[in-house]
Amino acid sequence: MIDSYSFGRITIDSQSYTSDIILFPNRVFSSWWRKDGHNLCLDDLEEIPFEDYDAFIVGTGFFGVMKVNKDVQAFMKENRIQLFVEKTKVAVRKYNEMAPQIKVVGAFHLTC
Repeated sequence: MIDSYSFGRITIDSQSYTSDIILFPNRVFSSWWRKDGHNLCLDDLEEIPFEDYDAFIVGTGFFGVMKVNKDVQAFMKENRIQLFVEKTKVAVRKYNEMAPQIKVVGAFHLTC
């Protein structure tokens, strides 16, 4: 579960992170980086074994600057994975609501 989020900082199980992360049910991938900073493409998600998940939540930043490319949207639809794209504050809330009920992974941009 995510304890808190504010611009540039997310806290998960009392551990704070100040760079973008991918959150799995059992671990945090804290070295996540995108090829084109504010555009999320499918290549940026190679760390995620999507066959293990029912939903994917994307936090697009405090102001929602990061965009999700159509290749990501198409992949999720083709593979019947629920996709939620929201500003990070809302995405964090959604993740915490969904995580106890289904297998969900989240990718969170912490700034912009």
